[in-house]
Amino acid sequence: MKIPAAFALLAAASALMAADPAASLDFNLYMQGRYVYERNCIVCHGARGDGNGELSPTLKPKPRSFREGMFKFRSTPQGFLPTDADLRRTITGGLSGTAMGMFTQLSSEEIVAVITYVKSFSRRWRKPENHAQPVKLSPPPEWLKDPVAFKTHAQAGQKLFTTNCTACHGDKADGKGPAAIALKDIWGIPAAPSDLRQPHLRCGDSPADVFRVLTTGLNGTPMVSFDKTLTEAQRWDIIAHIFSIRLPSGPVLGAAAAKE
Repeated sequence: MKIPAAFALLAAASALMAADPAASLDFNLYMQGRYVYERNCIVCHGARGDGNGELSPTLKPKPRSFREGMFKFRSTPQGFLPTDADLRRTITGGLSGTAMGMFTQLSSEEIVAVITYVKSFSRRWRKPENHAQPVKLSPPPEWLKDPVAFKTHAQAGQKLFTTNCTACHGDKADGKGPAAIALKDIWGIPAAPSDLRQPHLRCGDSPADVFRVLTTGLNGTPMVSFDKTLTEAQRWDIIAHIFSIRLPSGPVLGAAAAKE
């Protein structure tokens, strides 16, 4: 006798709750999220959320697997799960240079639902020790808007960049450092360092976006957090250097900073 899919899903959800009594699941929200996922996400991320969707073999980088509960772009400390706001930012803002587009057509309710469904792919979401509050990030300094001060900080940032970043990102910040060829992520896939000269980075285009990555790192990749090894002032100096060498087609720093 074949069990209807809806009953199978209900049984699976009940089993998850039984395994962890502290977990709660809004089944209607879960089913709505499944509906949104199947119409917008499954073709890349796959029915099992393992990143092996129909289009996956043609895409570079490969779509994210949700099964490990490992997310790169977060406001939480390294190693922890992202907040719902982090996931919403990725869903609506997309990831530049990848097949992950901007799903701005989704309503707020649909985004909440699909986030609920995505969380069902990994047990990491059900363990309190994997959750953390967002890291408190300092706002962009005022000197970003002062050309003279900006140049001084960029020069200081170049020295810090050479010491801390060139092994992976290269002297020119083009992603071609001596260690780049051997870098892999936790999935065993080559993890090419970003070309930081590009006007659009996956983390976002603004100085605040880059500061967040320097502070929190990118889970599952060789990009570590510099929260404990560099001061906030030093991280901002490195960002000044990065923005000072952006390619001409990139946005003007003053315009980007003004949006913060």
